[in-house]
Amino acid sequence: MLRFTQVDVFTDRLTLGNPVAVVHDADDLTPEQMAAFARWTNLSETTFLLRPSDPRADYRLRIFTPGRELPFAGHPTLGSARAWLAAGGVPRGQSLVQECGAGTVDVRRDGERLAFAAPPLLRGGPVADDDVATIAGQVGVDPTEVVDAQWCDNGPGWVTLLLADAARVLALDPGPLTGPFADVGVVGPHPPGSEVDLEVRAFTETVEDPVTGSLNAAVGQWLVAAGRLPPSYVAAQGTRLGRRGRVHVSTEAGRTWVGGDTVLGVAGEVALP
Repeated sequence: MLRFTQVDVFTDRLTLGNPVAVVHDADDLTPEQMAAFARWTNLSETTFLLRPSDPRADYRLRIFTPGRELPFAGHPTLGSARAWLAAGGVPRGQSLVQECGAGTVDVRRDGERLAFAAPPLLRGGPVADDDVATIAGQVGVDPTEVVDAQWCDNGPGWVTLLLADAARVLALDPGPLTGPFADVGVVGPHPPGSEVDLEVRAFTETVEDPVTGSLNAAVGQWLVAAGRLPPSYVAAQGTRLGRRGRVHVSTEAGRTWVGGDTVLGVAGEVALP
């Protein structure tokens, strides 16, 4: 029997964020067992905590969706860090260091809130006009509504459209994506004086993701550098799904930090065949 934790991420209230399933002490599991369990939980991600191979790291993390393994993902990073700390993990340094397929990721504690340092982009930069038109069609907007577009791939493969405002983002109803682009973010600013600064939605070929750390990390790197957002801001995500995700993004000394509250929801043991 292995220790098991389920954590709700980017929320201070259980059921309003994005849950991740975490299996502890998973060194003896095969990739096939991990993938099978991820399919069974049917959450957007299921993670497995292992001993690190990098001497700088506190633990190693493998991240699975129901269909594939990811080198990095944001809400699993924060949820797994919370689970590791709750199980008695003690960081070697001031920050917790996670090892994953994308390398090492620093995770810091801001009071009760955790935040990870955004990893480097695997692919960034502008999106070709023909691709913008295709992506716009996939999510149901006219290409003329796209204010800007950017590759935001730090592992999962995101490409993102910026629309004029949050209201237009919230009005979208594309369903599961069909077409060549399987992971599409759409973002738009809220009016000045709102509780939050940016509305974020993340569409895939199967579901809309409730709250997405990796996408928010890359969007923050893009829009802050472009002068479209201040160095510190709060993004909302999951609104159309009945969630209340809040992602706290800050850029300090050239690094982008992505933080949020985490709630321990389920704790117990799991017997994997």
